[in-house]
Amino acid sequence: MVIERDERPWGYYEVVDEGTGFRVKRICVRAGQRLSYQRHRRRSEHWCVVAGSGLVTLDGVDRRIEPGGTVDIPVGLAHRVASTGDVDLVFIEVQTGGYFGEDDIERLSDDYGRDSRDSRATAPEKSVS
Repeated sequence: MVIERDERPWGYYEVVDEGTGFRVKRICVRAGQRLSYQRHRRRSEHWCVVAGSGLVTLDGVDRRIEPGGTVDIPVGLAHRVASTGDVDLVFIEVQTGGYFGEDDIERLSDDYGRDSRDSRATAPEKSVS
């Protein structure tokens, strides 16, 4: 069951479950696209790739990710993922913490012109890592 779905310039995400202290998303990054380089102050994330291949950047260090691969992102760690294959990259994101508001995204870099100054001045983006 999908609780919420949102289209983004890089693909889309769907919230598939949520409760006290957690939120679960299915995230699809279109081939050749990538998320903003960002960090969060009030939540951690765990990613599990289910389709496609990509390049994950954690605090400036890149590593390849394939189906079955996982990534742990503690609170405050700068991160992004790029879909590098010919097919979309799909992963499950489990957020844990006490707050999941969209104003917890601090964008450090963004291919689509959405940096933290822009997102605070306008409607904040719904979280996606």
